[in-house]
Amino acid sequence: MALLQVRDLGVRFDTPDGPVTAVNGISFSLERGQTLGIVGESGSGKSQSVLAMMGLLARNGHASGQVLYDGRDLLALPESELNRVRGNRVAMIFQDPMTALNPYLTVERQMTEVLEIHQGLNRRDARTRAIAALEAVKIPEATRRIGMYPHEFSGGMRQRVMIAMALLCEPDVLVADEPTTALDVTVQAQIIALMQDLQRERGTAIVMITHDLGVVAGLCDEVMVLYGGRVMEQGPADQLFYQPTHPYTRGLLAALPRLEHDDDQPLVAIPGAPPNMSNLPAGCPFSPRCAWAQSHCAVDQPALLSVGTAAGHVRACHRSPEDVVQAIERTP
Repeated sequence: MALLQVRDLGVRFDTPDGPVTAVNGISFSLERGQTLGIVGESGSGKSQSVLAMMGLLARNGHASGQVLYDGRDLLALPESELNRVRGNRVAMIFQDPMTALNPYLTVERQMTEVLEIHQGLNRRDARTRAIAALEAVKIPEATRRIGMYPHEFSGGMRQRVMIAMALLCEPDVLVADEPTTALDVTVQAQIIALMQDLQRERGTAIVMITHDLGVVAGLCDEVMVLYGGRVMEQGPADQLFYQPTHPYTRGLLAALPRLEHDDDQPLVAIPGAPPNMSNLPAGCPFSPRCAWAQSHCAVDQPALLSVGTAAGHVRACHRSPEDVVQAIERTP
């Protein structure tokens, strides 16, 4: 049995204008030591999917489906039982460490509290272990800096503190929501290398939420491409990077800046804007922006089907993979 299994996960929000479906039918499984990357533009449902898994949706949000960790459905657990798993066996690194960390508490208190609640340690032992965790994420002078407040750390160091907090209880599953956002390229590389090292040492499974395909290429084994709350394409990272078969996946990859890019030519961009989640097309949500959409694409929702003989490679598109490639190659 996989360490984490997500089956037909859906997220709905009740709004004054009626219900809005933010995530529709996401499924995946994750083995120990494996990394899944979830990518897509802003508003595609990436963050809401993992917040639903962690039981952290807003009050007007409702999750459906199953999130099975070690055979137990996290969505069906009472709050008291979920709290024993969340932050302990399944931990999360939030997107913005400045808002995720409590500005009124020292880093020491925020870290020791985790160990006191989940591990039953006393304050002295918890402090010793927290210092070791900060040293593990390469924070210099950890013994001194643990007594500091979040605003006294740089953005990269705050993110390291968040990673250290998430790993305090040595979780089996680590969910990272845009962990390198707003960090400079050098710090991004350090954070990714750190996560790779920790994963190799502890065998932690990682769910990585990002819009940065460069991060995905360097870290992930599997990739899920979301658009309009639906899976457009999903499969092994090598397959999606070297043989993308969905127009949206190909559009994302084409938009990546390249070293060999001609300065006289504009960067490639996907036309249009992400969809209004309260007014999605009846068919493929990407159809209004797809240059190769046919008339029935806006009416009939494509099924998520296997691509050729590649194990685990699926896509949701009415056009055949070969047809998509040929259509793109014919485009001036």
